[in-house]
Amino acid sequence: MLIQIQKEDVIEGLQKAASIIPQKTGAAYLRSIWLRAEGNKLELLSTDSNIEFRGSYTATVKQEGLLGVQGRAFVELIRRLPAGEITLRADEAASVLHIEQGRRQYKLPTNDKTWFQSFSDFPESGAVMWSGDFLQELIDRVNFCIGEEGLEAIACMILKPAANEKIEAAGMNGHQFAMIRFSNDELRGLLPPNGILIQKKYLNEMKKWLGIDEIDVNLDEKRLYLRTTDKKESLSLPLSAYQYPDYHTFLARLDAPEVASLEISRGEAQEALQRILIFNTESNRCTYFQLTPTEVILTAAGQDVGSATETLDVAYHGAVERIAFPTHNLLSLLDHFNSAKLTLSLTGSEGPCGVRGEDDAEYLVIIMPMKILDDTQFSEEQV
Repeated sequence: MLIQIQKEDVIEGLQKAASIIPQKTGAAYLRSIWLRAEGNKLELLSTDSNIEFRGSYTATVKQEGLLGVQGRAFVELIRRLPAGEITLRADEAASVLHIEQGRRQYKLPTNDKTWFQSFSDFPESGAVMWSGDFLQELIDRVNFCIGEEGLEAIACMILKPAANEKIEAAGMNGHQFAMIRFSNDELRGLLPPNGILIQKKYLNEMKKWLGIDEIDVNLDEKRLYLRTTDKKESLSLPLSAYQYPDYHTFLARLDAPEVASLEISRGEAQEALQRILIFNTESNRCTYFQLTPTEVILTAAGQDVGSATETLDVAYHGAVERIAFPTHNLLSLLDHFNSAKLTLSLTGSEGPCGVRGEDDAEYLVIIMPMKILDDTQFSEEQV
């Protein structure tokens, strides 16, 4: 292999390739970035055995070839070099890669190309176009509710065809649920009836790779494929085979006639909860809501930290008089809305609470309240 590249043309792709490979664990070939020189292109390939990244960049190829190098060391070296032309040259045995720039010369050991495993090709037939920045936003607004690794289906985001020609993207973790509905007829036609499941750990890598531009999307039975529309870079990842819980059973509870409705200012609630969070402890992580038609009294108390009381103006209709939410979770939830005014649908003091915003169309978050076991409030003397 003998090629010449401009650092500016390849550094972004190298950093994306390096972000996927394991840092210290796993087989050596998984910690590698593979360099394939063909025609007038340098192709970068990396994988952690599940996610696959491919990028193709303009280069002057004087001798074609394929080799693997220790990925993070190679990328860190290129990153630290100044802008300009870099020469990559393998020795006759292809056991060492020489990296040269002016009077700078470096050597990195290479991996035997017999270790190289073929990467999945982007399936051209049936591909659809999607907005990269919308997919990023979708991940942001659902990801915080997805369970952690090891929780099977609820460690995934579901993308599923829904009624009224919509698509639902949803995630849950046992005590929170987030869902956004949107329209995309071509993508809806691509999805199977039961939808697809994408594990949370892959969503984070997708978000790193995505930009604001449109992307091509395709599926097969086992993988999701994403590609830039110029076909320069692609990312593919495995789909989960778990069966997702039917969340429509608890969504239906939000539309029952007896559901209470609380209208509240998002900004005022955030500011109050940030102050109340100071008074939470490991044993008492909640903010208590005392509800009246025009006011809500927010309280928290801890024997070692004191107590807090704040009153907010609201519009409330319903029979629930008192309810408690984990303060940190409620604050995180509010951060994912854009609306100034939010409506909380309370199904009971221990039932699911749905949160919607007037300027957050088709977006719903559900939070489970905490069971109130003790009505005791700590007085100033007790503290």
